[in-house]
Amino acid sequence: MTDELRLVGFEELSAGALLGRLLDRRAEFWSGSPLEDDAVRALHDPVFFHQLGGFGAVALTADGEDAGYLLGVVSADRLAVVHAVAVHPRWRGRGVAAALVTRFATLAVSVGARAVQAVARPGDAAAAGLAARFGAHLAPSPGHAGPGGDRVTLTRGLPLD
Repeated sequence: MTDELRLVGFEELSAGALLGRLLDRRAEFWSGSPLEDDAVRALHDPVFFHQLGGFGAVALTADGEDAGYLLGVVSADRLAVVHAVAVHPRWRGRGVAAALVTRFATLAVSVGARAVQAVARPGDAAAAGLAARFGAHLAPSPGHAGPGGDRVTLTRGLPLD
């Protein structure tokens, strides 16, 4: 990731303000995504900012602009779940998503996580590319999101190194 950015945990920010500004700019961050706007909004459940914010992070530019962010959680069975990753188009291809995932995975290991997993739509090139960068295993998950809602799980053991 470029030295122009710093990663900041949600716990250091105002959860409500961060949620609001990311939702306000969702069309930018999620441009190119196959998700409809209502699905993008649903990803931003306030619980990921308020109660589970300790696992989330935002990549900030030197002037305080949001370049990317990650929402995640570690489950009771020690699975680190990447709920959502978004990078602003101006920052794509510069390692922002990888830096956010690496930060999350490191934090997840510190609380006992043994694997990291994300779920994506089949054919999501960005998710597949990020998964390949980390050596994650892709597995079809038919009906994962309900009838007709096929997905792909992307799983990698922890730690990353």
